[in-house]
Amino acid sequence: MTKIQRFTVLSALFIFHTTSLFANFDFNSNCLKAYKSIFELKLGNARAYISTEKKQHPNNAIIPLLENYVDYFTLLTSESKSDFDRLKGNKSARLDQISDDDKNSPYYLYAQAEINLQWALIRGRFGEYFNAAMEVKKANSLLQENRKKFPDFQLNFKGLGLINAVLGNLPDGVLKTTLSTFGIKGNLQSGLDMFEKLADYLPKSSYDPFYDEVVFYYAYVLTDVAHSPSAYAKTMKYTKSIADTSLLKSYLQSYVCLKNAHNDEAIQILARKPEGGIYQPFPYLDYLEGIAHLNKLDLNASVYFNRFLQTNKGVNWVKDANLHLAWIALLKGDKSAYNSYANKAVNNGYLYNEKDKQAKNEASAPAPPVDLLKTRLLFDGGYLTRALQILADKKTLDYSSDKDKAEFNYRLGRVYDGLNKDDQAIVAYQETINQGKGLKYYFAANAAMQMGKVYERKKNVAKAREAFNTAISMKNHEYESSIESQAKAGLKRLGN
Repeated sequence: MTKIQRFTVLSALFIFHTTSLFANFDFNSNCLKAYKSIFELKLGNARAYISTEKKQHPNNAIIPLLENYVDYFTLLTSESKSDFDRLKGNKSARLDQISDDDKNSPYYLYAQAEINLQWALIRGRFGEYFNAAMEVKKANSLLQENRKKFPDFQLNFKGLGLINAVLGNLPDGVLKTTLSTFGIKGNLQSGLDMFEKLADYLPKSSYDPFYDEVVFYYAYVLTDVAHSPSAYAKTMKYTKSIADTSLLKSYLQSYVCLKNAHNDEAIQILARKPEGGIYQPFPYLDYLEGIAHLNKLDLNASVYFNRFLQTNKGVNWVKDANLHLAWIALLKGDKSAYNSYANKAVNNGYLYNEKDKQAKNEASAPAPPVDLLKTRLLFDGGYLTRALQILADKKTLDYSSDKDKAEFNYRLGRVYDGLNKDDQAIVAYQETINQGKGLKYYFAANAAMQMGKVYERKKNVAKAREAFNTAISMKNHEYESSIESQAKAGLKRLGN
């Protein structure tokens, strides 16, 4: 029995009491095909299935939910501000359409929650944090109510898992402050547990068409929210059964590989990703491919960064892509080209995300020493032995500025940490803190946070707590909110 057949059986079970009870929320074959196409990033196909469904069953209230999915993934792949401004007006009309339908369906509150949650996630990318907070509040309320009314409706836990995970590890800012005012607090571990249970349960159930979506959010939470050491293993495990025709699978796998130092695997995944006009344009994948090649010091990475900049219509990663092109010029010994790209990193693009803010900071500062840049890139790619070889004959006094001295010890600490040389890592991290605690750079604060993790692994709770608190105590540096939220998560793990 296929996924669609299994889900049709489930739908039949929902409506057997009367012929009309759930008639207005019919996840039928057309809708399931549209949904499957969405999660393969075949958005043109999805629109065609939705159009067919509109002609055949114009009152089906699943239609506005599917249309919202299409908008969500359109914006996720394009990151275009003009698309965002054009599409965000669709939300209220869709909610109005659903609110007129069958209140006795488990999809009635669920669909409204999903639409609110999707727009909250998108708004966060464009800096609309207050509106995002209001939508998270609404989605949470709807899902909690739906959970009480339909405790066996497993899809409730997808949204609740995401809300718990994200809110449980949210950095300080407008979003966290606003949600705290409403008394909404998450629990990261609860969110992770909900996702794991769903990911294990769905393939054996009639809900299994929703598996890909659960894995999509679970991988995001593991990697970007929880910064979990098991992010790579779990993402690769749960994405394995997703069809190779899914471009979303290529994105998830390559992204988690890059974030977890499986660089060669990321290159292989991106090289064999499905292509063609059937798929939604996704320039960010070119950016990722550039990152992957540069991490192994392959200077042909410029091809991918340039392709990204040529095809990208979005607001994010422009500064960072130009910074990486500047680094390539520096590695080639072309100082003039370095200055040109660094200037673009400062002046082009936007400042919505942390990476672009950091790229502007770095491009505004003096060029980094080539050996430290090489070490940084190789470390990010997981090429730890090569990275250590570059720094093997170096010492702090070889560098003239306080920034470079702090970065040298930080890079050394990160490499030792990656090689499980804990004692050497702790010494280097402590040197970084001593050297860089008064500077605006992230080296000292992140060294303290990473040192806390080392002590945590060594079961030295007192030292781990001390290191995490040291990271939190440092202010007015790069990545402050991210480092602080990770340090606070560390304290929570230790029982604080």
